[in-house]
Amino acid sequence: MSVFTKFASFDRPAQLLMINQFGINLGFYMLMPYLAGYLAGPLGLAAWAVGLVLGVRNFSQQGMFLIGGTLADRLGYKPLIVAGCLLRTGGFALLIVANSLPTVLIASAATGFAGALFNPAVRAYLAADAGERRVEAFAVFNMFYQAGILAGPLVGLALMAVDFRATAAVAATVFAALTVAQLFALPARRGKPSTEKTSVLEDWRTVMSNRRFLAFSVAMIGSYVLSFQVYLALPLQAEFIAGAQAQTLVSALFVVSGVVAVAGQLRITAWLRARWGAGRSLVAGMTVLAASFVPLIVVSGPSPFGTITAVVALLVTTTLLAIGTAAVFPFEMDTVVSLSGDRLVATHYGFYNTVVGVGILIGNLATGAIVGAARDAGADWAVWAGLTAIGAIAALALVRLERTDPAPSEPAQHRLATGSPTARR
Repeated sequence: MSVFTKFASFDRPAQLLMINQFGINLGFYMLMPYLAGYLAGPLGLAAWAVGLVLGVRNFSQQGMFLIGGTLADRLGYKPLIVAGCLLRTGGFALLIVANSLPTVLIASAATGFAGALFNPAVRAYLAADAGERRVEAFAVFNMFYQAGILAGPLVGLALMAVDFRATAAVAATVFAALTVAQLFALPARRGKPSTEKTSVLEDWRTVMSNRRFLAFSVAMIGSYVLSFQVYLALPLQAEFIAGAQAQTLVSALFVVSGVVAVAGQLRITAWLRARWGAGRSLVAGMTVLAASFVPLIVVSGPSPFGTITAVVALLVTTTLLAIGTAAVFPFEMDTVVSLSGDRLVATHYGFYNTVVGVGILIGNLATGAIVGAARDAGADWAVWAGLTAIGAIAALALVRLERTDPAPSEPAQHRLATGSPTARR
């Protein structure tokens, strides 16, 4: 089945959410990769101020996902999607005229909090609308997601030939169009109503008392730490081996990653579904992520194989990371819904994103420190071995979750995805 046929097989709300996600990533990635250079260059901010701005943006999103998910469950999914797109429109529009640190911080916080508003709501809405076809829906969704990441920086690069403010204006226009489209074309939708009225704190206690969900969230940190290395360790490796050609190689990494995800997502998902259920597919995807760094272990060491081989190894690692991420994502999103028992779905997504966001932060700090120390010690292999070990531990944790499911009567291939009978009530 072709991509367009698969896309057309979903109803209008699901299609709108997929297109919306492409637009979200297109608008975001046409601007954000160039923000640091603009702040440090034309705007003349000090390095600490640039770091503060980027940190505020990240915290206002990752730290507020739980708030966004809770609001989505209480107010409905559509209002949060529209509000998030509208707030990001305002944040990017403010960057057009911002010329001082306080103004830039306000704009940065707005763009981050906007993501916290619409991210859990979009996923919860798509899961509710797709029903039994959640895995398929999230597979197509990820294609639109990755296509936006692929196209955004390329569009932004062309716009930066004019200037940063022009790029910010176009990005704001994209989000303004998304706001209008979701406001008038997306039907209202809420999660399943609770049988009794509860407070926000009671909802949060419900989520945090779901031990299988918490264990799953912690186990999946490994997936995000590894897949995020396409933004951290792999570009650093490209600079290390390519010198003056590093930017070209870094661009190639993102192109390879995006193309593999867009072209291979449906095939990867279909292949895994035909053989295993969600639990074993997640383990397989995590194993691929862990194995992704083996080529870099092989070519690093006391006897280097040459620049060409190092570049090939880096591209192979990028390809495997893209395959592993594509394998994991649809089943991961489906499992969050299943472990939530189809209750407070957006709140579960919000909490899940917060957990993995904290994990990414810690993982990146550790990776950045280890990269420098390993190179100083002439032991580059230690970085890649450490990342491989993280993936292996995460895969073993997922295996353990599947094997310790308290519902032995269910088919083994569905255990992790469905959880226990108690969790589904």
